[in-house]
Amino acid sequence: MSYHTDQLGRQVHVNRFARRIVSIVPSQTELLFDLGLDEQVIGITKFCRHPHQWYRSKTRVGGTKQLHLDAIRTLAPDLILANKEENDREQLESLMQEFPVWVSDIHTLADAEDMIRSVGHLTGTEDRAESITREINRRFSSESGQRAYGEHPLRVAYLIWRNPWMAAGTDTFIDAMLRACGLENCLAAYSRYPVIEPAELTPERCDLILLSSEPFPFKEKHATELRRLTGGIRTHFVDGEIFSWYGSRLLQAPAYFSRLWREITG
Repeated sequence: MSYHTDQLGRQVHVNRFARRIVSIVPSQTELLFDLGLDEQVIGITKFCRHPHQWYRSKTRVGGTKQLHLDAIRTLAPDLILANKEENDREQLESLMQEFPVWVSDIHTLADAEDMIRSVGHLTGTEDRAESITREINRRFSSESGQRAYGEHPLRVAYLIWRNPWMAAGTDTFIDAMLRACGLENCLAAYSRYPVIEPAELTPERCDLILLSSEPFPFKEKHATELRRLTGGIRTHFVDGEIFSWYGSRLLQAPAYFSRLWREITG
């Protein structure tokens, strides 16, 4: 038995190394795949759509916020990977009474890198985890240098939901990724995920509205509606997985941000 501190500061007792892993966080499921843990991962959620072969073959244990606890108990995991924001607190506390639950809490790129290294330690894949982390750092450093931000960064609102309209404020991983992309969050006065009125997004304070592909599937009709409600502010669809998945998908983020930068400033 070994002791690991999760990102909530909790001591988690885990067999060295975990051999029956349930992941209830989609981005961390993809990380486990990239760490080469096919045999060790025995359960995932219905939202863990990457990799596709796991989505078809692994036991699904419900949704991230509506887990099937009995299905998890049947699997008898020796490690559950969870996330403070994405999973339901009451369900996590119930699972913690029976199983080792390692909880991530991601707000920055540094938090994501720490999570990747920690998962490597938990699963005996330290070298692979360190390699992924180094490559993420290299790509962010290389790609970010290619963007000329100018004296006044582009002010954006990043929307995640409709009815009600919800956006990403500060103290979120999305906000950190916006800054990595060279964009200024015009809703920085708000923390976490505020409900907003489109009328708040005036051309004087917002240059561009970004419409995420998840969790709400924005379509062109929603973009048209927003342009009408905001006095004609431009809209642009973005890949929500790139902005909010904090595992190995971060390897794809720098190149995507550079393409996005060219699209919205060209």
